[in-house]
Amino acid sequence: MTAFSLIVKKSIEQSYRQKKRESMRTENEMMNLILQLAKDDDRIRCVYLTGSRANPNVEKDNYQDFDVVFVVTETASFLQEDSWRASLGEIAMMQEPLSSNLGWGEGNDPNERYTWLMLFKDGQRIDLQLHSLQVAKRNFLAESLTVTLLDKDAFLPINEAPSDHHYWIKKPSQAEFLACCNEFWWCLSNVGKGLVRQQLPYALRMYYETSHAELDKMIEWAIAFTYDYQVNTGLWGKYFRDYLSEKDYNHYLKTYASGDVSHIWTAVWMAVEMFQEKARDVAHAFDYPYHQEEETAMICYLKGLKSTTEFTKSQKSGRGMNDE
Repeated sequence: MTAFSLIVKKSIEQSYRQKKRESMRTENEMMNLILQLAKDDDRIRCVYLTGSRANPNVEKDNYQDFDVVFVVTETASFLQEDSWRASLGEIAMMQEPLSSNLGWGEGNDPNERYTWLMLFKDGQRIDLQLHSLQVAKRNFLAESLTVTLLDKDAFLPINEAPSDHHYWIKKPSQAEFLACCNEFWWCLSNVGKGLVRQQLPYALRMYYETSHAELDKMIEWAIAFTYDYQVNTGLWGKYFRDYLSEKDYNHYLKTYASGDVSHIWTAVWMAVEMFQEKARDVAHAFDYPYHQEEETAMICYLKGLKSTTEFTKSQKSGRGMNDE
């Protein structure tokens, strides 16, 4: 990128940030726009809120989406033209996850439901779902995080106060616990081999999508036990910082790696240490067995692979392992 291009890019970014600071609409302004649109459109019979803004346990901030459901008499006319969305604001980017145009939405019937994810130029975002009356009947009570905003025909059933209890972490069975342990240790062998072979994209993806995912699962179970399994740690550890000790959270952050082989090895060992601790805590809490032999065998194997990596690195640098 040329110096001129960098200057232009920086200027655009600064202008966007400044505009966002000056003109981001408030929560009340957004809610008024949403409700006014629904009130003025006879096709929209009900409106309800879901997601984090409906969750009383989540602290509000400016980056929360407005997860909104419109219950409508039909969806076809909404899909045929989009002028009805104009009052919500100027869209910077949009995604339609149930659209068939991009190969998504397979199996979805647009006559029953459709979704627009809309990021506006002021930084606000609305995730807007259309539900037919039939879909709303099935789904409204199935979701524990709902707040009714408008119901023109008293169509929606009376729901209990919004709660995230549908998202509480469930106690693992013994089989689930043992499977988590086995997957964590087994897949580290693939991570180690990828590091030895200098196949870093493979090694990192294997690490994060298998062993690290099992570490997250074990951490969730350990957290949930202390809260009698009445806690929601959010998608992909979103709220880990709220529930882990400062020491544990800082340790957890070190399980994430850069693109350097030595840094990846460090992250792997940090993950190993944390998994050892949390797995033992969960096993003790539920009187589940813990297969120590899996842990011992894999740590021995990984240490052997790491030694191979270090030897190869020293050879490439022109020095032997015993050179001073």
